[in-house]
Amino acid sequence: MKIIRYPKREQWADICERPHLDMTQLQNTVSSVLCDIRENGDEAVKKYEQRFDHVDLATLSVSEAEINEAESLVSDELKNAIQLAHDNIFKFHEAQRFSSKKITTRDGVVCWQKSVAIERVGLYIPGGTAPLFSTVLMLAAPAKIAGCKDIVLCTPPNREGKINAAILVAARIAGVNRIFKIGGVQAIGAMAYGTESVPKVYKIFGPGNQYVMAAKQQVSMGDVAIDMPAGPSEVCVLADDSANPAFVAADLLSQAEHGVDSQVLMITTSEDMLARVQHEVEQQLNLLPRKEIAARALENSRLVLVESSREMLELSNAYAPEHLIIQTTDYEELAEHVVNAGSVFLGQYACESAGDYASGTNHTLPTHGYATAYSGVNLDSYCRKITFQHLSEEGIRQIGHAVELMAEAEQLDAHKNAMTVRLNAIK
Repeated sequence: MKIIRYPKREQWADICERPHLDMTQLQNTVSSVLCDIRENGDEAVKKYEQRFDHVDLATLSVSEAEINEAESLVSDELKNAIQLAHDNIFKFHEAQRFSSKKITTRDGVVCWQKSVAIERVGLYIPGGTAPLFSTVLMLAAPAKIAGCKDIVLCTPPNREGKINAAILVAARIAGVNRIFKIGGVQAIGAMAYGTESVPKVYKIFGPGNQYVMAAKQQVSMGDVAIDMPAGPSEVCVLADDSANPAFVAADLLSQAEHGVDSQVLMITTSEDMLARVQHEVEQQLNLLPRKEIAARALENSRLVLVESSREMLELSNAYAPEHLIIQTTDYEELAEHVVNAGSVFLGQYACESAGDYASGTNHTLPTHGYATAYSGVNLDSYCRKITFQHLSEEGIRQIGHAVELMAEAEQLDAHKNAMTVRLNAIK
């Protein structure tokens, strides 16, 4: 990890820089695959499953028998853990339900909103080096609460054509309607365009590698909505001299093991803490099964020493991390001034892993600085707000002339006339 001491403000942009990758060839590959799937449906999907996931599939759909088999392969202990996590996620997201109010803006003019679920949503669940069954809960639980009628899930199979058993168990617990053995770009294309087997969805959710992210961005330009733009995973830890260096190092490494393009950042006011965390990272790294992945991610990562808590927080807000962990004595005060972050973890015991699995908050979050403008997945992600208004004769009298004047000023005579005929009718 690169160590930066007391950087000047003009250096902050470099500190906040994410790893850069040449996406030109990747984008071309993704575009070609998507075009093939749009034109050839299931045939193309199966072809790319054979090419990329090395499996020859007779059918893309997961059967009820396969889900039942998965139930027998997952231990009761893990099932109970999945159920506990689901219950917490459900409870947190259920509290986000929208309550509509009718507002009288003028006498005779009443306006209101209604929250309506997106009818058909698609969930992408990575299943490669880390089969993310926790993401099934994060995406499906709010979809069920919102009232989405069809919840379609795609996840890559192994070379025997099987889906990770824990993913199937989590899908059953969370109430997923239909599950397909499709990974990568072909999964995004199948849900975006629809095939003979996979229904076209209206919005796609879920993380993935660079190919999946590129596919989501391409299909979002005209075919389907997506949850958010996203990139590799990241964490920022703020630590003063009261922090536990072993905890800080563990938090940094928990994010670094996601992938070689992940990034971690610690900002501290303590020279001693910087040295102790660096030592702990080296010690803990050697114990990780995914050591090589984490080590490469650490090459993109930084330990930064600053003068004050205020500067620590300002640099964090400039970075806009996906995950922000605040291990300081004044974490409550600092939390009040967080303006750019996906999800925030307060105090020594709120590790990012808690939010990834079972605290109840959602782990599908904006990365790559998008936390300046995007929220993480929440109940509203699965809903649309439809506005309504009712005008009585008195309402027309109250706002009618203003509407005429504004329409005329914009040179939209038909707009003006739609109001004028009504005003004339009530004279």
